[in-house]
Amino acid sequence: QVQLVESGGDLVQAGGSLRLSCAASRRISSFNALGWYRQAPGKQRELVASITEGGMTNYADSVRGRFTISRDIAENMVNLQMNGLKPEDTGVYYCSAHEYAAYYWGQGTQVTVSS
Repeated sequence: QVQLVESGGDLVQAGGSLRLSCAASRRISSFNALGWYRQAPGKQRELVASITEGGMTNYADSVRGRFTISRDIAENMVNLQMNGLKPEDTGVYYCSAHEYAAYYWGQGTQVTVSS
């Protein structure tokens, strides 16, 4: 079992930036992949960005070039730097850790982008 705790969500104007952080309760190097997902009101949860244990990153087309996922193995944290925020980026952002057949989720942090 693992606990994931997100932080950094806020209300920001369009064009602004936010940095989300996720603290894991154990070594993140043990996971196959780490990711950030988001869920907007009335919509399904979608993958925003992910990073594998080998360091390969993947981004949704809608955020590529604006968002950057990174990890701090020593601190057991995974971060999401979000620049050029748009109103359509609004939603609850969830940290996720994938370990073989298991997915672990944080409680989510709210990001609201005003126009």
